[in-house]
Amino acid sequence: MGARKSIVIVGAGFAGLRLARHLENTDYDVLLIDKNNFHQFQPLMYQVATARLEPASISFPLRKVFQHSKNVRIRIAEVLSVDTATKQLQTSIGAFGYDYLVIALGATTNYFGNTQIEKFSYPMKSVPEAIQLRNHILQTFEDALSVDPSNLQPLMNFVIVGGGPTGVELAGALAEMKKNILPKDYPDKDFSKLTIYLLEGSPFTLAPMTEDSRKWSQKYLEELGVIVKTNTIVSDYDGRTVKLQDGGSIESLNLIWAAGVVGNVLKGMPEGSLTRGNRFVVDRFNAVQNVPDVFALGDISWMPTPKYEKGHPQVAAVANEQADVLAKNFKARLKGKAMTEFEYHDKGSMATVGKRKAVVDLPKFHFHGRFAWLTWMFVHLMLILNHKNKLLIFIQWMFSYFSNDSTLRILLRPVIKKTENLPRTN
Repeated sequence: MGARKSIVIVGAGFAGLRLARHLENTDYDVLLIDKNNFHQFQPLMYQVATARLEPASISFPLRKVFQHSKNVRIRIAEVLSVDTATKQLQTSIGAFGYDYLVIALGATTNYFGNTQIEKFSYPMKSVPEAIQLRNHILQTFEDALSVDPSNLQPLMNFVIVGGGPTGVELAGALAEMKKNILPKDYPDKDFSKLTIYLLEGSPFTLAPMTEDSRKWSQKYLEELGVIVKTNTIVSDYDGRTVKLQDGGSIESLNLIWAAGVVGNVLKGMPEGSLTRGNRFVVDRFNAVQNVPDVFALGDISWMPTPKYEKGHPQVAAVANEQADVLAKNFKARLKGKAMTEFEYHDKGSMATVGKRKAVVDLPKFHFHGRFAWLTWMFVHLMLILNHKNKLLIFIQWMFSYFSNDSTLRILLRPVIKKTENLPRTN
């Protein structure tokens, strides 16, 4: 990369992409590595899964973002391991040296060691997984037209595990699809037996939010016809029967898993640098404990502070703020200035349950209902990366609002092509 100091950023999620943008056209050579050639906006992934938005609306090509950059380079590769002694990062397309390494790999679905659940359930942590879930949902509705009535109910039962924002928003979207769209798409089929379950292991939905938001989120879901079961833990799933820890069960061919996340581990990092949830222990400067010149950002980092003794929440706001401070500190290094410690400024949290139904918690007050829903829409639109995507999403939302419909219910199945004998270069 030349004589200048090099920074290798692994992962183009919220933290990795924001850091790279802050370091654009500085006196560092920056290499951004991700397995995808796009950044994906995870908070709206559930709308792709329920055919409300196209995948391209929440995906942003990385090379487009850095078209005018003089120092940021992109490589699309799987990161395999790191040798912190020699400062070499091994990837599927070769090795890259670094002066500073920033790990921003994010998190993946946590199945808590249950391989059966992992095998048969549907996660939703990436755009490809959201498309897969959308195909499954739409195909389920098609299958319902021809299945034997005695086998219909397991097909009509949708079980969502996890009462956080993802689970709550997905359950609300499916309930509105049942109410507003299926009767028009399938006038010859009665979908009244379609049942949506939301299972949550804690006593509340949206457990990290305020008591008022917990209460209203559950109330909104139940008004939409969702069966909410709190203090309910799934113990196993064989593809047809959801087994519960209390001995109960639900017959379902549709289990959607949104019950937790675990960090993506980078092979070669010392085991002592990891803590619960596969998160790297970092100091107030996001430097990984006892590993020189290696930093971790976002969901993959665990930073205890006086305000957050158990680490920060794994949300985009934390990732973005950590990237801001780390970028500031990298720039300060060049000028020999003092480093700035990270301190999270919680601006609040929110979740939408359906049309005109949302809850918002701000530091000093909270609210719900129509204004909360408008606030949720505005904030998420502002977080979208470029103006074109903001406009596309706004138009689609307005169309859906006035028509109670969408035009995106298309089954897109990949064509599997054998490539063993095709020439390929690295």
